[in-house]
Amino acid sequence: MNSLSSNLKEYSLAIVRLLKGTVNSDDKVWDDVLLYRKSIQEYVNVIGLELIIKENDGYAFLKQFPIDDDDNTIGLVSRKQVGFETSVLLVVLRQFLEDFETNPVDFSGSEKFIDNEELINQIELFLPEKYDKVGYLKKLEDYIKRIEKLGYIKRLDSDDLNTRYRIHKIIKEKVSIDALEEFKNKLNEYVESI
Repeated sequence: MNSLSSNLKEYSLAIVRLLKGTVNSDDKVWDDVLLYRKSIQEYVNVIGLELIIKENDGYAFLKQFPIDDDDNTIGLVSRKQVGFETSVLLVVLRQFLEDFETNPVDFSGSEKFIDNEELINQIELFLPEKYDKVGYLKKLEDYIKRIEKLGYIKRLDSDDLNTRYRIHKIIKEKVSIDALEEFKNKLNEYVESI
């Protein structure tokens, strides 16, 4: 055994996976995240990160904490900007999840599943009247792939006519209710201005 491998801890792989993105309850390292949460937290604190575990929802991730009053961070985790079209899709997904969680009578289970048809119907409600909806819908698959790559949805099954997705609850951490309302208000202001 070389000197570097002797420095490895039981939770080293869990830290690496967390640095790469969200760890879900079905990931191999999930149990290590739960078991070694205190040690992982101490380790990542040194580099300006906080371990967030949503045990009931089945995921964990690292979040940068602010280093000053202006909410600046060390900058280890890059922020990914998304365009208007992708933002609309994120807001629609967040709204689906909010409706699912606040109105459990209409839904069963603990996860929200959607299909392309549901997405398209909701997206059309969010887009301004004069917006090129046909162009947006033609590129919808590209926007969905971007959201999927960011980890907010997971493609489950597909046939010639429709595709089903599971909305990942981490979207709640990235798109808060306040951000959702703010986006809706800005969209309404934009629509009224044209």
